[in-house]
Amino acid sequence: MTKAVSEATFSQEVLSSNEPVLVDFWAEWCGPCRAIAPVLDELSSELEGKVKIVKLNVDENPGIAAQYGVRSIPTMILFKAGEAADMKIGAGTPKAGLTKWLEGHAA
Repeated sequence: MTKAVSEATFSQEVLSSNEPVLVDFWAEWCGPCRAIAPVLDELSSELEGKVKIVKLNVDENPGIAAQYGVRSIPTMILFKAGEAADMKIGAGTPKAGLTKWLEGHAA
């Protein structure tokens, strides 16, 4: 299950993590966000120990979304060593494609 992060926990959970962290920028009203959530939950379990997957609600945490230039959702940003390393926008990538992408960045 993906963990929710907020502006209060973002630095600790994402920027200070020893493993790569995929941040799913989403909102409750976003249909494509809800569609991709089960896939991210599955990947969170399958890649445990290699890549951490977390969710950040852009309506509740607009500062972080603005800081990383998130203008449309879902946007997934992969952080490595506290830096944004890669990004995918939209929910169009199938699970196999997301798995390959994440494993390419895995610890």
